Amino acid sequence: MGWNSWDCYGASVTEEEVLGNAEYMANHLKKYGWEYIVVDIQWYEPTANSSAYNPFAPLCMDEYGRLLPATNRFPSAKNGAGFKPLSDAIHDLGLKFGIHIMRGIPRQAVYENSPVLGSTKTAREIAHINSICPWNTDMYGVDPTKEGAQSYYNSLFELYAQWGVDFVKVDDIAASRLYDTHLEEIKMIQRAIHACGRPMVLSLSPGPAPIKYAHHFKTNANMWRISDDFWDDWSLLYQMFERCEVWEKHIGTGHWPDCDMLPLGHIGIRSVDGPGGDRWTRFTKDEQLTMMNLWAISRSPLMFGGELRDNDQWTLSLLTNEEILSINQKSVLNRFVYREEDKVAWAANGRNGEAYVALFNLHDQQKTLQFRLDMVGIMETVHLFNVWDRSFLQSLAPSESFQIELKPHQSMMLKLSPDQ
Repeated sequence: MGWNSWDCYGASVTEEEVLGNAEYMANHLKKYGWEYIVVDIQWYEPTANSSAYNPFAPLCMDEYGRLLPATNRFPSAKNGAGFKPLSDAIHDLGLKFGIHIMRGIPRQAVYENSPVLGSTKTAREIAHINSICPWNTDMYGVDPTKEGAQSYYNSLFELYAQWGVDFVKVDDIAASRLYDTHLEEIKMIQRAIHACGRPMVLSLSPGPAPIKYAHHFKTNANMWRISDDFWDDWSLLYQMFERCEVWEKHIGTGHWPDCDMLPLGHIGIRSVDGPGGDRWTRFTKDEQLTMMNLWAISRSPLMFGGELRDNDQWTLSLLTNEEILSINQKSVLNRFVYREEDKVAWAANGRNGEAYVALFNLHDQQKTLQFRLDMVGIMETVHLFNVWDRSFLQSLAPSESFQIELKPHQSMMLKLSPDQ
């Protein structure tokens, strides 16, 4: 559970903006379990000014080909301090610090033929110059068959450990428009994390990650994207239901299919991606609740994408419903129940005898949704509550059906409790 800078600031976030969002999280969200502050792509590029990439832009880099924060955007990184001062400030707030990286080694390091720390090899000797990212010109892949390749990744994560990094989002690795999944580089990164001696969450992007590699992702990473970049567009949310259904059996402790960031609140401030620029989320309130219900019942990581300091009371309420967050963080046996046309049901079990059912109307017209207790394995009378407003709805015997009218794109999260 955390905040990522991409949805509001694209590639151009500054230290002030990161710290401002961290302070908001510490003051308003930490007590609900929110804890990660993640700086997304291009923190090493002085000229970044939106979510558009500047081809072949000069990057800040040390003598070993390791990228460093641009000091015009992160002034505390001056004099070789890197991200440690910012990380320390975030840790002092009781939070955790994360960064985005691209797989591979900077092309700039290859052109300069930088030495590889911990190896006699150079950047040019370990680079896979035919393994490139189709949408970003910063990097070449690293050839896992070359001596020195693992040393390079080890040197990266040694540096990140020195900075106090807790979370690393690695991009251009889980899916590729040019190549298949970069399985060997994932393994090298996982080995480098183990070698550095500091626990770090490993997040893989972009998606859709291929389901055929589910075991590889679960073995080597903590979360992986099951979609391409997700924005405030109903068609993308509609598609996510099928993606979650496909990945349902791979939800488990320490490894999570990732539906991507929550494009809520004030987004697109310096972003040209998605359905437009500077805006408040284009999801309706019903669609926002539907997104939160799906992310919760499927136990997707929760990464908020908006400018936290601009949150209104409605947006804050989405992030502070303790039972929704408990479903996301603590529920078990999360499972797809049925899909009839565009009427969808999911279920999960709580830790204290309660259960949860999420009903979703994906139609563009109002529809009646229903379920019976035997559909979710319950054979006793329970009491139904609306999780979002905590209202009591009715008692339901095993032989009875629950029915509800839901508006287009509307959903309901139900708590099934043996106790009233």
